[in-house]
Amino acid sequence: MLTAMVTPFDIAGSLDLDKAAQLATFLVDEQGNDGLVISGTTGESPTTSDAEKADLLAAVVEAVGDRAHVIAGVGTFDTVHTVHLAQQAAKAGAHGLLVVTPYYSRPPQAGVLAHFRAVADATELPILLYDIPHRTGTPIAPETLIELGHHEHIVGVKDAKGDPVSSSRVIAETGLAYYAGDDAMTLSLLAVGGVGVVGTSTHFSGRGTKAMIEAYLRGDVAEALRLHRQLLPIFTGVFRTQGVILVKAGLRLKGLDVGPVRLPLVDATDHEISHLREDLATAGL
Repeated sequence: MLTAMVTPFDIAGSLDLDKAAQLATFLVDEQGNDGLVISGTTGESPTTSDAEKADLLAAVVEAVGDRAHVIAGVGTFDTVHTVHLAQQAAKAGAHGLLVVTPYYSRPPQAGVLAHFRAVADATELPILLYDIPHRTGTPIAPETLIELGHHEHIVGVKDAKGDPVSSSRVIAETGLAYYAGDDAMTLSLLAVGGVGVVGTSTHFSGRGTKAMIEAYLRGDVAEALRLHRQLLPIFTGVFRTQGVILVKAGLRLKGLDVGPVRLPLVDATDHEISHLREDLATAGL
């Protein structure tokens, strides 16, 4: 179980490295995370600078890198920039990389393939591909994933495609480690050979989500299903608006204020916070 960690900012909107270390410690030591993804979409990576990404990564590695895997999000729509961020992350101590499909320009599959190969060739770190077509505009085709599965540095996929049939084919033909990129799809993906989740609601639901994964993997499907149903209100509720908005609001409710979001995102409304309270309560959190 990994969490796509939000990036703490102070009241003025500057990066807060002390809060980042505090949050990382909470997620690993209290929520039971095996690893953290830093500077993913939930970490507001589009609005943090390269220098901020390096500083954030170094702070989290120092805080929890001795007992959890720290994965750096380095994906952009520019192959050269992505390679730069990958090499920067390696120097800052990342244990692995998360690389999203190039977005907005919607490259053909030949371009997607060449992009990921270029990044994988530029580093020795293991790489998770991030397949999230509803954000990027471009799915990674099964044939492309199967071809990329031959690269020694490409070890897994964060799968937010919502097509478990396609995912099961890729898993069977490549052995790539598949992590749900949508919290509510974790159990479904486990059923076709997935290994876990890179979660958002796991800022709150970490212990229960990990118990669900462990129950399924030891063969206790009934217990895994019970936990899935219990946690489903927060698995889905945290996405009533952008996940980072409600995660930061929820952490504030729980006494861990990690600051505001950066524009063009805006902080949660009173109405959204009220719904979040209900979702957390319904999930037993």
